[in-house]
Amino acid sequence: MLESSLKIGALDATIIVAYMIGIIFVGVWSSRRQGTTTAGYFLAGRKLHWPMIGMALFATNISTVHLLGLAADSYRVGLVVGNFEWMAIFFLILLGLVFAPFYFRNKISTLPEYLERRFGLGSRMFLAFMAVVGALFIHIGMSLFAGAKLMEQFFDMPIQSSIIVIAAATALYTVLGGLKAVVVTESIQTILLLVGSLAITWFGLVALRDRGIDSYSEFLAAAQPNQMSMVRSEGAFPWYHMLAGYPVLAIWYWCADQTIVQRVLGAETQRDAQLGPLFAGFLKVLPVFCMCLPGVMAYVLFQDLIGDDPNQALPVLIDQLIPSGLKGLIAAAMLAAVMSTVAGALNSAATLVSIDLIKNLHPAAGDRTLVLSGRVTACVVMLLAIMWSTQGDRFESVFTGINAMIACLAPPISVVFLWGVFWPRGTRQGSLATLITGFVLGALVFTFDFPLVGEEKVFTDALGIPFMLQAWWLFVICTVVFFTVSLLTPAPSSEQTKELCWPNPFAVITSGQITGLTDPRIVAAVLLAVTITLYWVFA
Repeated sequence: MLESSLKIGALDATIIVAYMIGIIFVGVWSSRRQGTTTAGYFLAGRKLHWPMIGMALFATNISTVHLLGLAADSYRVGLVVGNFEWMAIFFLILLGLVFAPFYFRNKISTLPEYLERRFGLGSRMFLAFMAVVGALFIHIGMSLFAGAKLMEQFFDMPIQSSIIVIAAATALYTVLGGLKAVVVTESIQTILLLVGSLAITWFGLVALRDRGIDSYSEFLAAAQPNQMSMVRSEGAFPWYHMLAGYPVLAIWYWCADQTIVQRVLGAETQRDAQLGPLFAGFLKVLPVFCMCLPGVMAYVLFQDLIGDDPNQALPVLIDQLIPSGLKGLIAAAMLAAVMSTVAGALNSAATLVSIDLIKNLHPAAGDRTLVLSGRVTACVVMLLAIMWSTQGDRFESVFTGINAMIACLAPPISVVFLWGVFWPRGTRQGSLATLITGFVLGALVFTFDFPLVGEEKVFTDALGIPFMLQAWWLFVICTVVFFTVSLLTPAPSSEQTKELCWPNPFAVITSGQITGLTDPRIVAAVLLAVTITLYWVFA
Protein backbone atom coordinates (compact mmCIF):
# COMPACT_ATOMS: atom_id res chain seq x y z
CA MET A 1 0.00 0.00 0.00
CA LEU A 2 1.26 3.46 -0.92
CA GLU A 3 1.97 5.63 2.10
CA SER A 4 4.04 8.57 0.84
CA SER A 5 2.83 11.66 -0.95
CA LEU A 6 2.94 11.98 -4.72
CA LYS A 7 6.02 13.29 -6.47
CA ILE A 8 5.13 16.86 -7.41
CA GLY A 9 8.00 18.84 -8.90
CA ALA A 10 8.52 22.57 -9.22
CA LEU A 11 6.86 22.74 -12.66
CA ASP A 12 3.71 20.93 -11.46
CA ALA A 13 3.51 23.03 -8.31
CA THR A 14 3.83 26.21 -10.39
CA ILE A 15 0.97 25.10 -12.65
CA ILE A 16 -1.26 24.37 -9.66
CA VAL A 17 -0.55 27.70 -7.96
CA ALA A 18 -0.97 29.61 -11.25
CA TYR A 19 -4.32 27.94 -11.79
CA MET A 20 -5.54 28.85 -8.29
CA ILE A 21 -4.57 32.51 -8.78
CA GLY A 22 -5.96 32.61 -12.32
CA ILE A 23 -9.37 31.15 -11.47
CA ILE A 24 -9.82 33.58 -8.59
CA PHE A 25 -9.01 36.49 -10.90
CA VAL A 26 -11.37 35.28 -13.64
CA GLY A 27 -14.19 34.74 -11.13
CA VAL A 28 -13.91 38.22 -9.63
CA TRP A 29 -13.38 39.96 -12.99
CA SER A 30 -16.26 38.24 -14.79
CA SER A 31 -18.80 39.35 -12.19
CA ARG A 32 -17.61 42.91 -11.65
CA ARG A 33 -20.96 44.36 -12.85
CA GLN A 34 -23.27 41.70 -11.45
CA GLY A 35 -23.21 42.17 -7.70
CA THR A 36 -25.39 45.24 -7.09
CA THR A 37 -28.83 43.59 -7.42
CA THR A 38 -30.28 40.32 -6.15
CA ALA A 39 -30.98 39.14 -9.73
CA GLY A 40 -27.41 39.97 -10.73
CA TYR A 41 -25.73 38.44 -7.69
CA PHE A 42 -27.86 35.33 -7.19
CA LEU A 43 -29.03 34.57 -10.77
CA ALA A 44 -26.36 36.13 -13.02
CA GLY A 45 -28.92 38.65 -14.27
CA ARG A 46 -30.96 35.80 -15.82
CA LYS A 47 -28.70 35.92 -18.88
CA LEU A 48 -27.31 32.38 -18.95
CA HIS A 49 -27.44 30.38 -22.20
CA TRP A 50 -27.75 26.62 -22.50
CA PRO A 51 -24.06 25.72 -23.18
CA MET A 52 -22.92 27.54 -20.05
CA ILE A 53 -25.83 26.11 -18.02
CA GLY A 54 -24.97 22.57 -19.15
CA MET A 55 -21.27 22.90 -18.39
CA ALA A 56 -22.00 24.51 -15.03
CA LEU A 57 -24.40 21.69 -14.09
CA PHE A 58 -21.75 19.14 -14.99
CA ALA A 59 -18.94 20.95 -13.15
CA THR A 60 -20.96 21.44 -9.97
CA ASN A 61 -21.88 17.76 -9.98
CA ILE A 62 -18.42 16.37 -10.81
CA SER A 63 -16.44 17.28 -7.74
CA THR A 64 -13.29 15.65 -6.44
CA VAL A 65 -15.68 13.37 -4.56
CA HIS A 66 -16.44 11.93 -7.99
CA LEU A 67 -12.87 11.89 -9.26
CA LEU A 68 -11.54 10.12 -6.18
CA GLY A 69 -14.71 8.23 -5.31
CA LEU A 70 -15.61 6.82 -8.73
CA ALA A 71 -12.06 5.58 -9.23
CA ALA A 72 -11.97 4.16 -5.70
CA ASP A 73 -15.30 2.35 -5.94
CA SER A 74 -14.55 1.11 -9.47
CA TYR A 75 -11.28 -0.31 -8.11
CA ARG A 76 -13.23 -1.90 -5.27
CA VAL A 77 -16.43 -3.14 -6.97
CA GLY A 78 -16.23 -2.24 -10.68
CA LEU A 79 -18.05 -0.21 -13.30
CA VAL A 80 -21.37 -0.80 -11.56
CA VAL A 81 -20.81 2.55 -9.81
CA GLY A 82 -21.07 4.13 -13.25
CA ASN A 83 -24.83 3.77 -12.83
CA PHE A 84 -24.68 6.90 -10.68
CA GLU A 85 -23.54 8.72 -13.84
CA TRP A 86 -25.67 7.17 -16.58
CA MET A 87 -28.87 6.95 -14.55
CA ALA A 88 -28.47 10.66 -13.85
CA ILE A 89 -29.18 11.25 -17.55
CA PHE A 90 -32.81 10.15 -17.13
CA PHE A 91 -33.29 12.74 -14.39
CA LEU A 92 -31.60 15.52 -16.32
CA ILE A 93 -34.22 14.78 -18.98
CA LEU A 94 -36.84 15.01 -16.21
CA LEU A 95 -35.44 18.39 -15.17
CA GLY A 96 -35.38 19.68 -18.73
CA LEU A 97 -38.84 18.52 -19.78
CA VAL A 98 -40.90 18.41 -16.57
CA PHE A 99 -39.57 20.89 -14.02
CA ALA A 100 -37.66 23.57 -15.96
CA PRO A 101 -40.78 24.92 -17.76
CA PHE A 102 -42.52 25.62 -14.44
CA TYR A 103 -39.42 27.11 -12.89
CA PHE A 104 -38.84 29.46 -15.83
CA ARG A 105 -42.48 30.50 -16.45
CA ASN A 106 -42.95 31.47 -12.82
CA LYS A 107 -39.67 33.44 -12.78
CA ILE A 108 -38.71 32.03 -9.41
CA SER A 109 -35.38 32.82 -7.76
CA THR A 110 -35.25 29.73 -5.54
CA LEU A 111 -36.87 26.31 -5.43
CA PRO A 112 -38.46 27.03 -2.03
CA GLU A 113 -40.18 29.94 -3.76
CA TYR A 114 -41.79 27.48 -6.18
CA LEU A 115 -42.85 25.34 -3.24
CA GLU A 116 -44.47 28.37 -1.58
CA ARG A 117 -46.57 29.02 -4.68
CA ARG A 118 -47.60 25.38 -4.76
CA PHE A 119 -47.89 24.60 -1.03
CA GLY A 120 -47.53 27.75 1.05
CA LEU A 121 -44.99 29.67 3.12
CA GLY A 122 -44.42 26.91 5.70
CA SER A 123 -43.11 24.50 3.08
CA ARG A 124 -40.92 27.24 1.60
CA MET A 125 -39.23 28.07 4.90
CA PHE A 126 -38.67 24.45 5.90
CA LEU A 127 -37.30 23.47 2.48
CA ALA A 128 -34.90 26.42 2.60
CA PHE A 129 -33.61 25.16 5.95
CA MET A 130 -33.20 21.61 4.58
CA ALA A 131 -31.43 22.91 1.48
CA VAL A 132 -28.88 24.86 3.52
CA VAL A 133 -28.24 21.74 5.62
CA GLY A 134 -27.69 19.75 2.42
CA ALA A 135 -25.30 22.33 0.97
CA LEU A 136 -23.30 22.46 4.19
CA PHE A 137 -23.02 18.74 4.95
CA ILE A 138 -23.11 17.19 1.49
CA HIS A 139 -21.85 19.54 -1.20
CA ILE A 140 -19.33 21.66 0.70
CA GLY A 141 -18.17 19.56 3.65
CA MET A 142 -17.44 16.33 1.77
CA SER A 143 -15.92 18.17 -1.21
CA LEU A 144 -13.53 20.05 1.06
CA PHE A 145 -12.45 16.75 2.63
CA ALA A 146 -11.86 15.12 -0.76
CA GLY A 147 -9.85 18.11 -1.95
CA ALA A 148 -7.81 18.12 1.25
CA LYS A 149 -6.96 14.44 0.74
CA LEU A 150 -5.57 15.39 -2.66
CA MET A 151 -3.53 18.27 -1.27
CA GLU A 152 -2.16 15.87 1.33
CA GLN A 153 -1.04 13.54 -1.44
CA PHE A 154 0.38 16.25 -3.71
CA PHE A 155 2.12 18.46 -1.15
CA ASP A 156 2.18 16.39 2.05
CA MET A 157 0.05 19.18 3.56
CA PRO A 158 -1.97 18.38 6.72
CA ILE A 159 -5.68 17.82 6.11
CA GLN A 160 -6.79 20.78 8.23
CA SER A 161 -4.44 23.21 6.46
CA SER A 162 -5.51 21.92 3.03
CA ILE A 163 -9.17 22.43 3.89
CA ILE A 164 -8.56 26.03 4.92
CA VAL A 165 -6.55 26.85 1.76
CA ILE A 166 -9.19 25.43 -0.61
CA ALA A 167 -12.05 27.01 1.34
CA ALA A 168 -10.43 30.46 1.38
CA ALA A 169 -9.61 30.44 -2.34
CA THR A 170 -13.11 29.36 -3.35
CA ALA A 171 -14.94 31.63 -0.95
CA LEU A 172 -13.05 34.68 -2.21
CA TYR A 173 -14.50 34.78 -5.72
CA THR A 174 -17.84 33.22 -4.75
CA VAL A 175 -18.60 35.72 -1.98
CA LEU A 176 -17.52 38.67 -4.13
CA GLY A 177 -18.89 37.61 -7.49
CA GLY A 178 -22.11 35.62 -6.97
CA LEU A 179 -23.58 33.21 -9.52
CA LYS A 180 -21.93 34.84 -12.58
CA ALA A 181 -18.50 34.18 -11.08
CA VAL A 182 -19.52 30.61 -10.21
CA VAL A 183 -20.85 29.78 -13.68
CA VAL A 184 -17.95 31.35 -15.62
CA THR A 185 -15.34 29.55 -13.54
CA GLU A 186 -17.33 26.30 -13.74
CA SER A 187 -17.33 26.47 -17.54
CA ILE A 188 -13.54 26.75 -17.54
CA GLN A 189 -13.24 24.02 -14.94
CA THR A 190 -15.44 21.64 -16.95
CA ILE A 191 -13.02 21.78 -19.88
CA LEU A 192 -9.98 21.38 -17.65
CA LEU A 193 -11.64 18.56 -15.75
CA LEU A 194 -12.48 16.58 -18.88
CA VAL A 195 -9.01 17.11 -20.39
CA GLY A 196 -7.34 15.91 -17.19
CA SER A 197 -9.54 12.85 -16.68
CA LEU A 198 -9.31 11.82 -20.34
CA ALA A 199 -5.52 12.10 -20.11
CA ILE A 200 -5.50 9.64 -17.19
CA THR A 201 -7.57 7.19 -19.24
CA TRP A 202 -5.26 7.55 -22.25
CA PHE A 203 -2.06 6.94 -20.26
CA GLY A 204 -3.78 4.01 -18.56
CA LEU A 205 -4.51 2.43 -21.95
CA VAL A 206 -0.87 2.94 -22.96
CA ALA A 207 0.31 1.29 -19.73
CA LEU A 208 -1.99 -1.69 -20.36
CA ARG A 209 -0.43 -2.23 -23.77
CA ASP A 210 3.03 -2.00 -22.21
CA ARG A 211 1.97 -4.79 -19.82
CA GLY A 212 0.98 -6.97 -22.77
CA ILE A 213 -2.78 -6.44 -22.40
CA ASP A 214 -3.77 -5.73 -25.99
CA SER A 215 -7.42 -6.78 -26.14
CA TYR A 216 -10.64 -6.30 -24.23
CA SER A 217 -10.80 -10.02 -23.42
CA GLU A 218 -7.32 -9.89 -21.88
CA PHE A 219 -8.36 -6.86 -19.83
CA LEU A 220 -11.45 -8.70 -18.59
CA ALA A 221 -9.31 -11.69 -17.60
CA ALA A 222 -6.95 -9.46 -15.58
CA ALA A 223 -9.78 -7.64 -13.76
CA GLN A 224 -11.99 -8.98 -11.00
CA PRO A 225 -15.01 -11.10 -12.03
CA ASN A 226 -17.79 -8.80 -13.32
CA GLN A 227 -15.68 -5.72 -12.65
CA MET A 228 -16.59 -4.35 -16.09
CA SER A 229 -20.31 -5.07 -15.79
CA MET A 230 -22.74 -2.16 -15.32
CA VAL A 231 -25.71 -4.29 -14.29
CA ARG A 232 -25.53 -6.87 -11.49
CA SER A 233 -27.98 -9.01 -9.58
CA GLU A 234 -25.81 -9.41 -6.47
CA GLY A 235 -22.89 -7.84 -4.64
CA ALA A 236 -22.47 -4.07 -4.40
CA PHE A 237 -25.25 -2.00 -5.98
CA PRO A 238 -27.45 -4.75 -7.47
CA TRP A 239 -29.87 -3.56 -10.13
CA TYR A 240 -32.95 -3.68 -7.89
CA HIS A 241 -31.25 -1.52 -5.25
CA MET A 242 -30.36 1.02 -7.96
CA LEU A 243 -33.84 0.89 -9.50
CA ALA A 244 -35.53 1.44 -6.13
CA GLY A 245 -33.18 3.91 -4.45
CA TYR A 246 -31.44 5.94 -7.12
CA PRO A 247 -34.55 7.77 -8.43
CA VAL A 248 -35.24 9.01 -4.88
CA LEU A 249 -31.76 10.50 -4.68
CA ALA A 250 -31.82 11.83 -8.23
CA ILE A 251 -35.20 13.62 -8.16
CA TRP A 252 -33.92 15.71 -5.26
CA TYR A 253 -30.38 16.16 -6.56
CA TRP A 254 -31.12 17.00 -10.20
CA CYS A 255 -34.62 18.50 -10.03
CA ALA A 256 -35.11 19.99 -6.55
CA ASP A 257 -31.68 20.91 -5.13
CA GLN A 258 -30.95 24.64 -5.21
CA THR A 259 -27.21 24.03 -5.60
CA ILE A 260 -27.78 22.28 -8.92
CA VAL A 261 -30.93 23.89 -10.30
CA GLN A 262 -29.87 27.49 -9.63
CA ARG A 263 -28.07 27.47 -12.99
CA VAL A 264 -31.39 26.71 -14.69
CA LEU A 265 -33.10 29.51 -12.77
CA GLY A 266 -30.60 31.95 -14.29
CA ALA A 267 -31.54 31.01 -17.89
CA GLU A 268 -32.36 33.79 -20.35
CA THR A 269 -35.10 31.83 -22.16
CA GLN A 270 -37.19 28.73 -21.51
CA ARG A 271 -35.32 27.03 -24.34
CA ASP A 272 -32.03 27.69 -22.53
CA ALA A 273 -33.54 26.40 -19.28
CA GLN A 274 -34.54 23.15 -20.99
CA LEU A 275 -31.56 22.54 -23.30
CA GLY A 276 -28.98 23.25 -20.57
CA PRO A 277 -29.85 20.12 -18.53
CA LEU A 278 -30.03 18.03 -21.72
CA PHE A 279 -26.54 19.19 -22.73
CA ALA A 280 -25.35 18.23 -19.25
CA GLY A 281 -26.93 14.81 -19.89
CA PHE A 282 -24.72 14.27 -22.93
CA LEU A 283 -21.68 15.26 -20.85
CA LYS A 284 -22.68 12.69 -18.20
CA VAL A 285 -21.93 9.92 -20.69
CA LEU A 286 -18.20 10.63 -20.28
CA PRO A 287 -17.44 9.91 -16.57
CA VAL A 288 -17.89 6.14 -16.95
CA PHE A 289 -15.03 6.12 -19.44
CA CYS A 290 -12.73 8.73 -17.93
CA MET A 291 -13.46 8.43 -14.17
CA CYS A 292 -14.79 4.91 -13.53
CA LEU A 293 -12.69 2.97 -16.06
CA PRO A 294 -9.39 4.31 -14.61
CA GLY A 295 -10.36 2.66 -11.30
CA VAL A 296 -10.52 -0.74 -13.00
CA MET A 297 -7.23 0.03 -14.74
CA ALA A 298 -5.69 0.81 -11.36
CA TYR A 299 -6.72 -2.65 -10.13
CA VAL A 300 -5.15 -4.36 -13.15
CA LEU A 301 -1.97 -2.30 -13.18
CA PHE A 302 -1.18 -1.36 -9.55
CA GLN A 303 -3.06 -3.62 -7.17
CA ASP A 304 0.23 -4.34 -5.36
CA LEU A 305 0.76 -0.62 -4.64
CA ILE A 306 -2.82 0.27 -3.76
CA GLY A 307 -3.68 -2.76 -1.64
CA ASP A 308 -6.82 -2.45 0.49
CA ASP A 309 -7.12 1.36 0.35
CA PRO A 310 -9.27 2.11 -2.73
CA ASN A 311 -8.99 5.88 -2.16
CA GLN A 312 -5.38 5.53 -3.35
CA ALA A 313 -6.43 4.31 -6.82
CA LEU A 314 -6.44 7.68 -8.57
CA PRO A 315 -3.40 9.17 -6.79
CA VAL A 316 -1.36 6.06 -7.69
CA LEU A 317 -2.42 6.27 -11.33
CA ILE A 318 -1.36 9.91 -11.48
CA ASP A 319 1.92 9.25 -9.70
CA GLN A 320 2.89 6.23 -11.78
CA LEU A 321 1.65 7.20 -15.24
CA ILE A 322 1.49 10.97 -15.72
CA PRO A 323 4.57 12.95 -16.81
CA SER A 324 5.72 16.15 -15.14
CA GLY A 325 3.80 19.22 -16.25
CA LEU A 326 0.72 17.27 -17.19
CA LYS A 327 0.63 16.00 -13.61
CA GLY A 328 0.26 19.59 -12.45
CA LEU A 329 -2.51 20.19 -14.99
CA ILE A 330 -4.43 17.16 -13.75
CA ALA A 331 -3.93 18.22 -10.15
CA ALA A 332 -5.34 21.63 -11.11
CA ALA A 333 -8.31 19.86 -12.75
CA MET A 334 -8.98 17.97 -9.54
CA LEU A 335 -8.81 21.16 -7.51
CA ALA A 336 -11.12 22.69 -10.10
CA ALA A 337 -13.65 19.99 -9.32
CA VAL A 338 -13.51 20.81 -5.60
CA MET A 339 -13.81 24.53 -6.11
CA SER A 340 -16.68 24.33 -8.60
CA THR A 341 -18.84 22.24 -6.29
CA VAL A 342 -18.05 24.28 -3.19
CA ALA A 343 -18.61 27.55 -5.04
CA GLY A 344 -21.98 26.44 -6.38
CA ALA A 345 -23.17 25.24 -2.99
CA LEU A 346 -22.00 28.43 -1.26
CA ASN A 347 -23.88 30.60 -3.72
CA SER A 348 -27.05 28.53 -3.36
CA ALA A 349 -26.89 28.68 0.45
CA ALA A 350 -26.48 32.46 0.27
CA THR A 351 -29.45 32.67 -2.09
CA LEU A 352 -31.67 30.53 0.13
CA VAL A 353 -30.98 32.48 3.30
CA SER A 354 -31.33 35.90 1.66
CA ILE A 355 -34.34 35.29 -0.59
CA ASP A 356 -36.30 32.66 1.32
CA LEU A 357 -35.59 33.51 4.94
CA ILE A 358 -34.48 37.13 5.35
CA LYS A 359 -36.70 38.54 2.58
CA ASN A 360 -39.74 36.82 4.11
CA LEU A 361 -38.91 37.91 7.65
CA HIS A 362 -38.07 41.46 6.52
CA PRO A 363 -40.02 42.23 3.32
CA ALA A 364 -38.67 45.78 3.18
CA ALA A 365 -35.06 44.61 2.87
CA GLY A 366 -33.44 46.10 -0.24
CA ASP A 367 -30.98 44.63 -2.73
CA ARG A 368 -27.92 45.87 -0.83
CA THR A 369 -29.11 44.27 2.39
CA LEU A 370 -29.95 40.96 0.70
CA VAL A 371 -26.63 40.77 -1.17
CA LEU A 372 -24.74 41.60 2.03
CA SER A 373 -26.67 38.94 3.96
CA GLY A 374 -25.85 36.47 1.19
CA ARG A 375 -22.16 37.20 1.51
CA VAL A 376 -22.26 36.85 5.28
CA THR A 377 -24.18 33.58 4.93
CA ALA A 378 -21.58 32.20 2.54
CA CYS A 379 -18.82 32.95 5.05
CA VAL A 380 -20.71 31.38 7.98
CA VAL A 381 -21.67 28.27 6.01
CA MET A 382 -18.08 27.84 4.86
CA LEU A 383 -16.80 27.98 8.46
CA LEU A 384 -19.33 25.35 9.57
CA ALA A 385 -18.52 23.16 6.57
CA ILE A 386 -14.81 23.34 7.41
CA MET A 387 -15.54 21.93 10.87
CA TRP A 388 -17.75 19.13 9.47
CA SER A 389 -15.31 18.21 6.69
CA THR A 390 -12.80 16.86 9.21
CA GLN A 391 -15.17 13.90 9.77
CA GLY A 392 -14.90 12.71 6.16
CA ASP A 393 -12.50 9.87 6.89
CA ARG A 394 -15.20 8.07 8.90
CA PHE A 395 -16.89 6.93 5.68
CA GLU A 396 -15.85 3.87 3.67
CA SER A 397 -15.23 6.14 0.68
CA VAL A 398 -16.09 9.75 0.02
CA PHE A 399 -18.43 8.82 -2.84
CA THR A 400 -20.34 6.28 -0.75
CA GLY A 401 -20.46 8.74 2.15
CA ILE A 402 -21.99 11.55 0.13
CA ASN A 403 -24.67 9.28 -1.34
CA ALA A 404 -25.49 7.85 2.08
CA MET A 405 -26.16 11.38 3.33
CA ILE A 406 -28.31 12.18 0.29
CA ALA A 407 -30.32 9.01 0.98
CA CYS A 408 -31.35 10.46 4.36
CA LEU A 409 -32.12 14.00 3.16
CA ALA A 410 -33.69 13.50 -0.28
CA PRO A 411 -36.85 11.36 0.21
CA PRO A 412 -39.31 13.97 1.60
CA ILE A 413 -38.14 16.60 -0.90
CA SER A 414 -38.44 14.18 -3.81
CA VAL A 415 -41.96 13.29 -2.67
CA VAL A 416 -43.33 16.84 -2.48
CA PHE A 417 -41.78 17.91 -5.80
CA LEU A 418 -42.70 14.77 -7.77
CA TRP A 419 -46.27 14.41 -6.54
CA GLY A 420 -46.67 18.17 -6.27
CA VAL A 421 -46.12 18.54 -10.02
CA PHE A 422 -48.16 15.50 -11.12
CA TRP A 423 -50.94 15.36 -8.46
CA PRO A 424 -52.90 18.63 -8.16
CA ARG A 425 -54.84 17.23 -5.18
CA GLY A 426 -51.75 17.53 -2.94
CA THR A 427 -52.22 20.11 -0.20
CA ARG A 428 -50.06 22.51 1.77
CA GLN A 429 -50.72 20.51 4.96
CA GLY A 430 -49.59 17.32 3.21
CA SER A 431 -46.41 18.99 1.97
CA LEU A 432 -45.35 20.44 5.32
CA ALA A 433 -46.16 17.23 7.21
CA THR A 434 -44.08 15.26 4.70
CA LEU A 435 -41.07 17.57 4.89
CA ILE A 436 -41.00 17.60 8.69
CA THR A 437 -41.63 13.85 9.09
CA GLY A 438 -39.09 12.93 6.43
CA PHE A 439 -36.42 15.23 7.82
CA VAL A 440 -36.79 13.84 11.35
CA LEU A 441 -36.74 10.21 10.14
CA GLY A 442 -33.77 10.88 7.88
CA ALA A 443 -31.84 12.53 10.71
CA LEU A 444 -32.47 9.49 12.92
CA VAL A 445 -31.33 7.07 10.23
CA PHE A 446 -28.18 9.10 9.62
CA THR A 447 -27.42 9.35 13.35
CA PHE A 448 -27.63 5.58 13.86
CA ASP A 449 -25.78 4.76 10.64
CA PHE A 450 -22.96 7.33 10.90
CA PRO A 451 -22.62 6.26 13.79
CA LEU A 452 -22.26 9.05 16.35
CA VAL A 453 -21.99 6.52 19.19
CA GLY A 454 -20.14 3.21 18.90
CA GLU A 455 -18.86 1.60 15.72
CA GLU A 456 -21.80 -0.43 14.36
CA LYS A 457 -23.96 0.97 11.55
CA VAL A 458 -27.39 0.00 12.83
CA PHE A 459 -29.36 0.12 9.58
CA THR A 460 -26.65 -0.90 7.11
CA ASP A 461 -24.91 -3.63 9.12
CA ALA A 462 -27.24 -4.80 11.90
CA LEU A 463 -30.51 -4.60 9.93
CA GLY A 464 -29.04 -5.23 6.48
CA ILE A 465 -30.63 -2.16 4.84
CA PRO A 466 -28.03 -0.39 2.65
CA PHE A 467 -28.40 3.30 1.91
CA MET A 468 -30.17 2.77 -1.43
CA LEU A 469 -32.95 0.81 0.24
CA GLN A 470 -33.01 3.28 3.13
CA ALA A 471 -33.81 5.97 0.55
CA TRP A 472 -36.56 3.81 -0.99
CA TRP A 473 -38.32 3.01 2.29
CA LEU A 474 -38.11 6.62 3.48
CA PHE A 475 -39.65 7.65 0.15
CA VAL A 476 -42.49 5.15 0.63
CA ILE A 477 -43.19 6.40 4.16
CA CYS A 478 -43.13 10.04 3.03
CA THR A 479 -45.44 9.24 0.11
CA VAL A 480 -47.95 7.66 2.50
CA VAL A 481 -47.79 10.74 4.73
CA PHE A 482 -48.23 13.11 1.77
CA PHE A 483 -51.23 11.32 0.28
CA THR A 484 -52.91 10.62 3.63
CA VAL A 485 -52.66 14.16 4.98
CA SER A 486 -53.60 15.65 1.60
CA LEU A 487 -56.75 13.53 1.34
CA LEU A 488 -57.73 14.51 4.88
CA THR A 489 -57.39 18.25 4.22
CA PRO A 490 -59.21 20.62 1.81
CA ALA A 491 -58.12 20.35 -1.83
CA PRO A 492 -56.48 23.40 -3.47
CA SER A 493 -58.48 25.17 -6.16
CA SER A 494 -57.73 24.66 -9.83
CA GLU A 495 -56.70 28.33 -10.01
CA GLN A 496 -53.98 27.64 -7.43
CA THR A 497 -52.49 24.71 -9.32
CA LYS A 498 -53.04 25.31 -13.05
CA GLU A 499 -49.71 27.09 -13.61
CA LEU A 500 -47.81 24.84 -11.18
CA CYS A 501 -48.89 21.30 -12.14
CA TRP A 502 -49.04 19.26 -15.33
CA PRO A 503 -52.65 18.30 -16.15
CA ASN A 504 -51.42 14.76 -16.92
CA PRO A 505 -48.01 13.07 -17.37
CA PHE A 506 -48.33 12.97 -21.17
CA ALA A 507 -48.68 16.75 -21.37
CA VAL A 508 -44.91 16.94 -20.87
CA ILE A 509 -44.55 15.57 -24.41
CA THR A 510 -47.74 16.67 -26.15
CA SER A 511 -47.91 20.29 -24.99
CA GLY A 512 -47.17 22.63 -27.90
CA GLN A 513 -45.88 21.99 -31.42
CA ILE A 514 -42.46 20.54 -32.22
CA THR A 515 -40.32 23.49 -33.32
CA GLY A 516 -37.56 21.58 -35.12
CA LEU A 517 -34.59 19.32 -34.47
CA THR A 518 -33.46 21.43 -31.51
CA ASP A 519 -36.82 21.21 -29.79
CA PRO A 520 -36.09 19.99 -26.23
CA ARG A 521 -38.35 16.96 -26.75
CA ILE A 522 -36.38 15.88 -29.83
CA VAL A 523 -33.04 16.45 -28.09
CA ALA A 524 -34.30 14.49 -25.08
CA ALA A 525 -35.37 11.60 -27.33
CA VAL A 526 -31.88 11.45 -28.90
CA LEU A 527 -30.26 11.54 -25.44
CA LEU A 528 -32.58 8.79 -24.23
CA ALA A 529 -31.72 6.60 -27.24
CA VAL A 530 -27.98 7.10 -26.67
CA THR A 531 -28.28 6.15 -22.99
CA ILE A 532 -30.35 3.02 -23.69
CA THR A 533 -27.83 1.94 -26.34
CA LEU A 534 -24.93 2.38 -23.91
CA TYR A 535 -26.70 0.27 -21.31
CA TRP A 536 -27.38 -2.43 -23.89
CA VAL A 537 -23.67 -2.53 -24.82
CA PHE A 538 -22.27 -2.52 -21.26
CA ALA A 539 -24.89 -4.52 -19.35
